[in-house]
Order: sequence, then C-alpha cells, then structure tokens
Amino acid sequence: MDRKKNLFLAFDAFGTLFTPRRSIAAQYGELARRHGLTGFTDEDVQFSFRKAFKEASKEHPNYGKAVGMKAPAWWANVITKTFKPFTAVNESLPSQLVPELLTRFSTQEGYSIYPDVLPFFARLRTAHLRPGHTKSNNWPYDRTIVGVITNSDDRIPGILSSFGLRVGSRRVGSGNALASADDDISFVVLSYDVGHEKPDRRVFDAAQNLLREMLSDSPKSGDFDTAEDFDLVYVGDDLEKDVLGAEDAYWKALLIDRAGRCSKEFKDRGGDPTIEVLADHENSSRYRRVKVIRDLNAFVDVFRARP
Repeated sequence: MDRKKNLFLAFDAFGTLFTPRRSIAAQYGELARRHGLTGFTDEDVQFSFRKAFKEASKEHPNYGKAVGMKAPAWWANVITKTFKPFTAVNESLPSQLVPELLTRFSTQEGYSIYPDVLPFFARLRTAHLRPGHTKSNNWPYDRTIVGVITNSDDRIPGILSSFGLRVGSRRVGSGNALASADDDISFVVLSYDVGHEKPDRRVFDAAQNLLREMLSDSPKSGDFDTAEDFDLVYVGDDLEKDVLGAEDAYWKALLIDRAGRCSKEFKDRGGDPTIEVLADHENSSRYRRVKVIRDLNAFVDVFRARP
C-alpha cells in the first residue's frame, strides 16, 4: 500500500519515551529511609510493591476510575500497603512519605527521558508538522500529528511536560480542548480515560477518534485533511500490548528495542538500526513479522524507504 501524505505518529510512554531514573523499589526505599523507616532491603520493597500493586489493581482496576477514585488516592493506597509490612501494628507512615513519592513519580524527578527522544522531537519541530510550515526534505510526510497512547493514569502529561515537551490538553472525554500549533504532542490517550488497556483495540480506536476531533476543530488552511489522509504508526517497547495490539487495530507498528533483546540480531545485520524478526503471537498459531528499531533515530529511514 502506498504511503499516505500525512502521518499520525503515536508513542507508548513508559519504557518507550522515559524510564525510572533508578528502580521503583530503590527510590521508594530511599525516601522511606530518609523518613526514618528501616528494617528492609530494596528487594523487600520490590516484593511488597508488586504484591500491593496487584491487590490494588484487582480491587480497583484502572486506577479506581470506575468507582470515582482519583489516581493519587489509588497510588497512596499502593504506597501504604507497600510499607505496611515494615511498620509496627497501628503505626502510620511518616506524613510526608506518600506526598513526596507521589510528587517524585509525577515529574522528571523520578524518571529520565531516553537520550534520543528530545532530539527526535526537535527534528519534528523543524519538519513540516503543521499547515504553513515549509516541508523538510528529510521528512517523508507533508503533515505530522503526534500523540501518546499509554496504559497509565493521568500523571503522564505532566511527566512529559516536565521534560520540556509541549503537551496538548486534549484527552478522551475532555471535550473540544483547543490544540496549539506549537504542541509537540497534540493529545494523550490514557487507559485511565478509555476504561480499557492495550492491546484492546478500543484504546487505539479512541486515538483515531481524537485525531478526527482535532482535524474537525482545526482544519488545514485552504484544505481539509481527514483521518483517512494519515498513516497510523505506533511505536512501543512491548510486543504484545504495543506492536501486535496496534497491528490488530490496523495500524502500522514498530517495536523499539530499549531493553536490548535484539542486540545480537542487530549485530548480525552489521549494525543496521532497523531489522525484522518473527514474533510468536500468544493468541495465534502463526508467526508475524515485526519491524524493530534500535532507537528513534532509525524511524525516518523506515518510512523514507517506502514508496
């Protein structure tokens, strides 16, 4: 199929654009010790955190959205349960521990952005991202709109903004929030808002609906682009949830190899930043060919090579 003239490029967030500065357990443990809690290792915290997260997810799925729970309250419950084994009976946690952890993991204080991300967005700014800009010869699309689709709560826009990215306010259910031509990311689709998680197709469909809303609210000057004029491309680090989920929703998808799982394959291909691998879909008896990129620098090479 020929490449379309425009691109809707969407990213996963956690593990694709940013990652914890140190392990979650190490950061939880650091702040807890600073507030006087002792008698545990980071491994103890990791075990307790996983248990608390699993229990909270079962009791109140999707960060408690269905019962009207706000994400900070949901996470406060997880934090409290995480440290309960390390406190005396009826002993409360230090008063500032929960708010400090909530603050840390709502900004770049708790996360670091991958080194290729900000340069990639800088390149997008110099490309022809929106009406009225001169098209860059190095960018294969006439117009590019960028979104984020993530299985997460409503901290994600703030985390991305803390890295200096300009994030639009449009979300599922937000109404006709005005888009700015200067946004790096036009909108964020959260499983918290949709009520479903990737790889459920409804999450990707929600992103297409927001694209349609955005195009209808701010038509291209002198022309009217529709969602059908855009290639839909999703980039993520999880094979099942990101790549196969997107493809099942009729998107094109790229697996970004942040964890280095395909390092041998990249080496065998002579350092080529883009490879293809056969992936075994757990819900299918057949293999599917998946395109893998080492980092975002390889993105343009993938699509410039297409007709």
